[in-house]
Amino acid sequence: MRRNAVLFVAISLLSGFGSTTMSLVAGIWILDLTGSGGLAALAGVCVFAPVLAGPWLGGVVDRLPRRPTLIAVHLLLAATLLTMLAVRDAGDTWLILTVSLAYGVSYVLIDAGESALLPEALSAEHLGHVNGWRTSAQEGVKLVAPLAGAALYAWQGGHAVAAVSAVMPVLAAVLYTAVRLTRARPPAPDRRPGLRAGLAVIRQQPVIHRSVGLAGVAIGMSGFTTAAFYQVVTTDLGMPSTFLGVLLSAQGAGSIVAGLVAGRLVDRLGPVTVAAVGTVLFAVVCLARCLPWWPAAVAASVLAGLALPWALVAAVTAVQLHAPPPQLGRVAATATTAMFGPVALATPLGSAAVVLGARPPFVLAAALCLAAAAVGTHRPSRRHPAASGPAVDQDGTVSTAPSAADRWASSISSTVPTASSGSTGIGVPSRSDAATSA
Repeated sequence: MRRNAVLFVAISLLSGFGSTTMSLVAGIWILDLTGSGGLAALAGVCVFAPVLAGPWLGGVVDRLPRRPTLIAVHLLLAATLLTMLAVRDAGDTWLILTVSLAYGVSYVLIDAGESALLPEALSAEHLGHVNGWRTSAQEGVKLVAPLAGAALYAWQGGHAVAAVSAVMPVLAAVLYTAVRLTRARPPAPDRRPGLRAGLAVIRQQPVIHRSVGLAGVAIGMSGFTTAAFYQVVTTDLGMPSTFLGVLLSAQGAGSIVAGLVAGRLVDRLGPVTVAAVGTVLFAVVCLARCLPWWPAAVAASVLAGLALPWALVAAVTAVQLHAPPPQLGRVAATATTAMFGPVALATPLGSAAVVLGARPPFVLAAALCLAAAAVGTHRPSRRHPAASGPAVDQDGTVSTAPSAADRWASSISSTVPTASSGSTGIGVPSRSDAATSA
């Protein structure tokens, strides 16, 4: 179990370094080639846009062997990144944008695939811990990767950054082959469209829809207050724009700490409670950012680093514990769309709201977060059985009773071949088996 945990954290480090570096440099590269800030920003839109297609991409993951799919996506991403070596002038900007779009698609596929693979490699009580550690790894990389990418770009140009970034998914693909799977592979899922199937599971499982809803509100409000955040720092506090870097670093430090303790909190309190704590804490962040004092802004950024990862880790863990194993990919991708999709609408609304001043958007965001936490944690006293994962109370607290997934895996274990030394894992065919079946 420890081996798999280390491998997944290492994969997060490699993937996070490559993606963060290339995402930053793509915009800088386009800006240098074209002089257009609009085209440079379009690179970020290309990375984000595929999140909206998450339910359908997640359905693709559910219909394929999960580990081979993750390996193939990483290798295809590496090959796609190498096409950027052909970029020479402004006429090749389309190629950078295409690669950015491919990065966005790969994010969704990898996120859905990993969410579905983790429960096959880790026990239920370890999921929250590993999700937290992976979050800490990703946030830690964000403190280093932008500087490293910018330095490499200034020294050797975009081609060098593309080459280094292409190595990272190849290394991650190698690490996937070393993961030991401990659960049987789910049977083929139903053929309902990804969005409908994913939403059906989220609606039916109280722990999932409450955790995902709370995380979606907190993350959405972080987008809604982005413009107000900039205005408070540069106008109300009178600080230089470079002070934003200090605040983002403070938030990153908070996120590292949040990830290290998130798993323990989820185990003790349950996903719904942890998601609610994160949402309430972000309301405190919004109110603290209204204060005309720069130390309060720093403290608020640290708290934001705690709040958002706690809500996110709680929601992701809830999905992994309670979604039916055959549908984990599409449910995870649908949940990701539900959590991050609102940012696309909330951010421009927040930009328009700052005409009222910087503080009204923060107050509104805080009120919405508190209201969401109140609604999300209000529940009847009766218990609901989970369709998958360990037995849980309404707040998602794991009990010691055998899980539905464990009973399901046990019932089909006699029909699933045991992994041999030449296979990739229990229930997942080796590359030679896949080639034979193809």
